[in-house]
Amino acid sequence: MNEKQLANFYARQQTIYFAGGCLWGVQEFMKHLPGVVITEAGRANGTSDNTQSEYDGYAECVKVIFDTDAVTPNKLIDYFFEIIDPYSINKQGDDVGEKYRTAIYSEEQSHLTLASDYISQRDDADKIAVQVKPLTNYVPSDAEHQDRLTNHPDDYCHIPLDLLHKYKKD
Repeated sequence: MNEKQLANFYARQQTIYFAGGCLWGVQEFMKHLPGVVITEAGRANGTSDNTQSEYDGYAECVKVIFDTDAVTPNKLIDYFFEIIDPYSINKQGDDVGEKYRTAIYSEEQSHLTLASDYISQRDDADKIAVQVKPLTNYVPSDAEHQDRLTNHPDDYCHIPLDLLHKYKKD
């Protein structure tokens, strides 16, 4: 890529955060989606700036950086709904607690508007328990949690294996 092409590529990058239960599975699923450039496991909307403190109100989440020429935020939201139980409050699979809530966070109001519209247009909108909120704080998870299921494929995951690797490129 020349300098102009590279600058154009970076200009097309946007970031959105998905909380869908244990972050290991969410990251493993998201990182294989078309248009996803980078994923990072982390914590969203807690009150601390590190991972050493006790639970501080955060949601386990995955930071997703994507190329808008290859995938839209709406399509990412559509993919996200494939791997969550959108009706469940503070629970996905065997993981229970507020940190396992489902949510879509962003610093971009346009992403939040798209997510709210996506949910409101569903036939089951009145049953959906997915939060849509501005990102107020993000802390990356420790190294042991990054790409956990790639590095330890036999670890627990609440997402069924066939769905987890549905978009994986061989």
